[in-house]
Amino acid sequence: MEKITERIEAQGGTISTSELNGKAEYERLRRAVQRGEVVKLRHGVYAEPTAMLGPMIDVERIVPGGVVCLYNAWMYYQLCTTVPPAFCIAIDAKRKVRLPETLPIKLFYWKTDNLTFGIVQQEISGFNVRITDLERCVCDAVKYRNKIGLDICAEIIRCYVRRKDRNLSRLMDYAKRLRLERVLNNYLEIAIE
Repeated sequence: MEKITERIEAQGGTISTSELNGKAEYERLRRAVQRGEVVKLRHGVYAEPTAMLGPMIDVERIVPGGVVCLYNAWMYYQLCTTVPPAFCIAIDAKRKVRLPETLPIKLFYWKTDNLTFGIVQQEISGFNVRITDLERCVCDAVKYRNKIGLDICAEIIRCYVRRKDRNLSRLMDYAKRLRLERVLNNYLEIAIE
């Protein structure tokens, strides 16, 4: 008989109760949670603890509809050398989410309009996640510059300007939508000189 932890590991580290095969498997899962072999992430979703140590988590299972942003996105695009303090996930401002205590997750509440652009689907560490694109990452750095620090913001802009795959027209379009156009222009002028 396959151990429940082996099944969870084979599925990428997480499992939901809807994927279980009957009451017997649910009882094996419940006992594994009691022994500390499996952790509960949220109602009906469980994970093998080592699966949470990777550079990415299965965002869709933990925070359905969430978007990986800020530090994690900057790290993914190699715009910043700062280690993420937590998994940064953006959700709709009007939404309420209950987070697992076992994971360091920081939620950012964005207006619905801001969740409709600059977001792409990527496969990261075997998980299919929604993440802000390169240009949106730069705009978010400028938007949150006072919270993250001006040095991190400047590093992100410098790294972006050096990239060959940058798209300045898309960057300025996003900046306009987020009402950051003037501030971003000032940073770009300094970075390009």
